[in-house]
Amino acid sequence: MSLTCLVTGGAGFIGSAVVRRLMGDPRGLRVVCVDKLTYAGNRANLAACESNPRFVFEHSDICDGAAMRNLFDLHRPDIVMHLAAESHVDRSIDGPGEFIATNIAGTFTLLQAALGYWRGLDGGKRSRFRFHHISTDEVYGSLGAEGLFTETTAYSPNSPYSASKAASDHLVRAWHHTYGLPALVSNCSNNYGPYQFPEKLIPHMILKALRGEPLPVYGKGENVRDWLHVDDHAAALQLIAERGAPGETYNVGGNAERRNIDVVHTICAIMDELSPDSRCKDRRSLITFVTDRPGHDLRYAIDASKIESELGWRPSVTFEQGLRQTVEWYLGHRIWWENILSGAYRTARIGLGEGKS
Repeated sequence: MSLTCLVTGGAGFIGSAVVRRLMGDPRGLRVVCVDKLTYAGNRANLAACESNPRFVFEHSDICDGAAMRNLFDLHRPDIVMHLAAESHVDRSIDGPGEFIATNIAGTFTLLQAALGYWRGLDGGKRSRFRFHHISTDEVYGSLGAEGLFTETTAYSPNSPYSASKAASDHLVRAWHHTYGLPALVSNCSNNYGPYQFPEKLIPHMILKALRGEPLPVYGKGENVRDWLHVDDHAAALQLIAERGAPGETYNVGGNAERRNIDVVHTICAIMDELSPDSRCKDRRSLITFVTDRPGHDLRYAIDASKIESELGWRPSVTFEQGLRQTVEWYLGHRIWWENILSGAYRTARIGLGEGKS
């Protein structure tokens, strides 16, 4: 019997990569994509799936309890992969209220709908059911020059975004231990790759470099992140959802630590090679250091040995390969990002700390 997977946030960057992977599974999975289509949700990310009869798109909000209960009753999923979330740290600094509503209250609402549905199942369908909550390494706080985040690292979130994700992680854990819901959590490092919304570091720098605009780098660019290609992450998420143990947490990392300034330098070099600009022969000259983000965590780094040893996953794309492929994708998909930039999204600086509701 073919599995039905319900993916929340499936029109977003990571969610759409998961949906595309599930739709390509040779077992013929049925995929229900649930997305509110906020500014970062884009049906164009799912164009390859739309005509497939095994794909269903539901324009719905995870904060709407009645709608979620109806979706569970209608589609009867075997696996829930919960990716719907507000995710940009700068936006959480300027407007934390939406992060509290979606990431915390929305996760609670979805958990309640999943719990009621799961309690009504019997036999094999009940034993197969899994609720996989996808989270971030930012819940662990900031590392010094040494060390790695493990699944037992104490939570210490430092931004409204990471605090909201930490809260949702705790809710999922509580619903497993209190009510028995077969739930799992995964925490990932920074993702990059095709279809990423242009507010994030890598696409932001690619598009600004393409247009010969200043490349704003926070502080001195010394902050370190572990980079994970989105397709590697999607493979890990499917593996965790299908083979992970309920109640467990799995960290997913790319084993590719880089300083932000080094990432930007590499993007500049690739852009100079693939899209030379007579007005600016060395795009590194466009780098402009700007006031740092409030509370900017210094370093994140993931120890992914648990998922490697228990589930056999490891990243397949090196950062050098993946970054070049990503630059090539944005250069070759101008219509996709021009449609975004011509809409509500603007490249003005956000995250200065006004703290609106």
